[in-house]
Amino acid sequence: MPDPSPIPRLKPGRRSENRRENQRLILAAAEKVFAEAGFGGATMQLIADMAGLPKANLHYYFATKEELYRRVVQDIFEIWLHAADSFDAAPDPASGIGAYIDAKMEISRRHPAGSKVWASEVMHGAPVIQDYLETTLREWTGGRAALIQGWIDAGKMDPIDPQHLLYMLWATTQHYADFGHQIETLNGGAPLTEAQWQAAKASVKQIILRGIGALPGA
Repeated sequence: MPDPSPIPRLKPGRRSENRRENQRLILAAAEKVFAEAGFGGATMQLIADMAGLPKANLHYYFATKEELYRRVVQDIFEIWLHAADSFDAAPDPASGIGAYIDAKMEISRRHPAGSKVWASEVMHGAPVIQDYLETTLREWTGGRAALIQGWIDAGKMDPIDPQHLLYMLWATTQHYADFGHQIETLNGGAPLTEAQWQAAKASVKQIILRGIGALPGA
């Protein structure tokens, strides 16, 4: 005779925790698979295997591979956006851009796969996220360029093209993620240590800030 007792159900709070954890596992796995295989080579099954979850779980949270891919790209870009919060309240380029360099290099250290996904997408002509580039990225870049121009107009740094400065900042900081294997190889086959990361940040800040005349005596 069937057991008439009700099937145990997770409490609402526990369900929310499980949902968040499953999404975290899926996104972390997707980041890695998309970074290694690209959008075309990645499959939902590969991502499910990497996450250690049934494939059906992925489709419960993300209906298609493209939806999951866009979420991965959006997440890394939003992390980059938050890294630029230092610009908004900074009184000068040394503190604003210096903090931005610190934040961006820390992101490259902690989210290398996400950075590689973004780089690969853009290098292939942004077939999936072109709309994102034309809206969110364009608006963000315009806002940061205006802040830099304000520092230039106030005589706090040399008169340079703000957009080209931003391109240089992106290229330099993201190099530590996108070309991490090359850096490890040149570092004797080992990842950078904590001390090496701090030294790298200090060097990049000194080179760029002195180069744009944002440091005393520059």
